[in-house]
Amino acid sequence: MKDKSIRWGLPILLILIALPAVVQDTFFLRVITEAIMWIGLALAFDVLAGYTGYLNFGHGAFFGLGAYTTAILMMQAHWPFALALPMGGVLAGVGALVAGLPTLRLKGAYFAIATWALSRAVQQLALIMDITGGPDGMRLPSFLNPQFFYYLMLAIVAVTFALLWFLLECSPFGLKLKAIREDDQGAMALGLNPTKLKMQAFILSAVPTGILGGVYAYWITFIDPASTLGDLVSDQALVMVVFGGMGTLVGPVIGALLIFAFKTLFWAYLSDFQLLYLIILGAVIALSVVFIPNGLWGTLRGLRSHKKSEEKKDESLAAKLPQNEGE
Repeated sequence: MKDKSIRWGLPILLILIALPAVVQDTFFLRVITEAIMWIGLALAFDVLAGYTGYLNFGHGAFFGLGAYTTAILMMQAHWPFALALPMGGVLAGVGALVAGLPTLRLKGAYFAIATWALSRAVQQLALIMDITGGPDGMRLPSFLNPQFFYYLMLAIVAVTFALLWFLLECSPFGLKLKAIREDDQGAMALGLNPTKLKMQAFILSAVPTGILGGVYAYWITFIDPASTLGDLVSDQALVMVVFGGMGTLVGPVIGALLIFAFKTLFWAYLSDFQLLYLIILGAVIALSVVFIPNGLWGTLRGLRSHKKSEEKKDESLAAKLPQNEGE
């Protein structure tokens, strides 16, 4: 593996597995569960944004598709949660396939605007359909077991991280995505199919997002178009990825934890100033782009690489000094 920092992954995972046995506070466990969910959403967002360079402002639509699919199958088709949940991921993947056919031929701001428009269209559709409950939303049966949702969310995000690490960092697929990110025309000249690769990345980003949306719906027990299909999911995922470091897998984890911690503290003490929260999110993106364009993790890696390079130069110089004195 290219990044030695992954060696910390297993100890952290073991700590998280043991956490519910140590911490009996239900509220704290709920907060950690949501933080884990946002890590998964940021990781999924980064697949397309960081590795192909396409900012998907419709990311929240796949979250909502997964949530509504799970809710509808459970409440109206009477499916068990274990069967309804994967169908949420399947429908999100199908949605990415349908949305990607026209939009992935666009680039830059045109793609971002197109995905945002499709997301708004899905939200409006949910508002007028009877099967979704319209603006009144849908209520799911309550399952009061916070440890169940904690471990389920942790398992999904851990598997997602491991899968993405293998595909994007340890296999040729990640190199191909980076190649089309840097120069899709050059990648095409090398025999790659940029449209096909971008479509695969789009679906890979959508499926775990839809599954997390399904877990969220059952966990929260109530969903509506504003909460699951709004812009906040896409906006926060974007901020987390940009702030943490695009094109990496550790960066979104760091960004998600820091931004979510700030969000939690903000809503705890300044809940009356909702507009201020959005302003701060916008400011974080602007400042990150200007001062740390590679994000926190990318900047730290750059500093570490520079330090190692300087140390090697010093060692090389020190090795030559005795020879010069002997001459």
